[in-house]
Amino acid sequence: MKMPMSPPDWRVLFEKVQVDNRLPHLWEVVNGPSHKGAYLHWDKLRHLQPPEDLSLDEWWLALKLNRNSIRTLIPLQDTQERTFSFLLPDPIPQWLHELDKRVGGSVEISDQITSSDTRDRYIVNSLIEESITSSQLEGAVTTREIAKGMIRSGRPARDISEQMILNNYRTMQYIRGLKDKPLTPSLICEIQKRVTTDTLDDPTAAGRIRRPDEKIDVADLYDEVFHNPPPSEELEQRMQAMCDFANGKTPDSFVHPIIRAILLHFWLAYDHPFKDGNGRSARAIFYWSMLNNDYWICEFISISQIIRRAPTQYYRSFLYTETDDNDLTYFILHHLGVIRKAVEELYAYIDRKTEETRLLVSKIQAIDYLNHRQRALISRALRHPNETFTIESHRVSHNVVHQTARTDLQSLAESGLLDARKHGRTWVFKPAAELEKKLRKLKDPAK
Repeated sequence: MKMPMSPPDWRVLFEKVQVDNRLPHLWEVVNGPSHKGAYLHWDKLRHLQPPEDLSLDEWWLALKLNRNSIRTLIPLQDTQERTFSFLLPDPIPQWLHELDKRVGGSVEISDQITSSDTRDRYIVNSLIEESITSSQLEGAVTTREIAKGMIRSGRPARDISEQMILNNYRTMQYIRGLKDKPLTPSLICEIQKRVTTDTLDDPTAAGRIRRPDEKIDVADLYDEVFHNPPPSEELEQRMQAMCDFANGKTPDSFVHPIIRAILLHFWLAYDHPFKDGNGRSARAIFYWSMLNNDYWICEFISISQIIRRAPTQYYRSFLYTETDDNDLTYFILHHLGVIRKAVEELYAYIDRKTEETRLLVSKIQAIDYLNHRQRALISRALRHPNETFTIESHRVSHNVVHQTARTDLQSLAESGLLDARKHGRTWVFKPAAELEKKLRKLKDPAK
């Protein structure tokens, strides 16, 4: 990836326009932080035509002055003790409003997710997807089918790539249980330990911050260095400052919870406190922060899946921030776009699955060789895949004799739609695994 061009120093430009008495004209021509709704970095702006009679340098200065006047500082500094900041230009307020309505609180959503019977299935699907793509961003190489098979079957990992994915899956499960706990340095180290267990050349690097002799640089495949993290001597103090920010102790001004979660992602990635596993840990802490602030639908989305489709844009948002006076707005804009896309895909997936279930129920009603009692039971099994049925419960539900109920259930078991198990002296029937797939393939044996 090509390093973006750093902008000219706005302070030097400011002195020049003051000498030329051009400052009032700049304020008159440019009165906001963006251009046509786009928050531009110098690397893009330098290719555009400036407004009216401004030079490129003057246009950039005017934008910077507008940005500097409304920026919010956070307690994160770079290695030169320069403070990071952000602002909320359009469309950020609108996006935050949309996400507040769609991701947290008492948001209304299909009972496919809110139902206790189907909720876990959606959570597991999202955890698997996030664990796979987050690991692939860090170099894991395997297919989705193999990775999903490993997680669902419970078999042990066969190589480092599979171990990375398995670690991520278990860590994301762990994060779900931490949403009501404050973030601490020891907890961050525990998260890193979980994502790196049995994947490091140096096993002692799991669960601890890097030592002075473990200086690392962030580089691309061609060894071009893009980032020099802070020295290890500062990491303990910096991690505590990050936890104070995560727990809402700093700053004194309000920071929207979604913005705070995004900034935590950046903060850990910037500090790179570990020898390995920093990216996966940063994304895990983002999830912790979102869940900690009651954005519960984040249990069901995968940001890494979206990031992996355009990784260059993800990494460029880091570089835009670092090369433009530590302006975090670039990273915020990109990350908000990722969240919005992940949420849109979740809702589309839910709508698709709801429609598929509706069509399957319609198909069940048209299967002549199933009687009305069997059709009712299979329709319920689709909506409640964890429910169990017994001959007695079926008999009572439909007010039939024992033999009729027994014949109904045994026939469904013989068709592969129910699994039958004997518990003591009682036969118990459960919806078969992959019931939806079996129903799609179901054919009338009389035809």
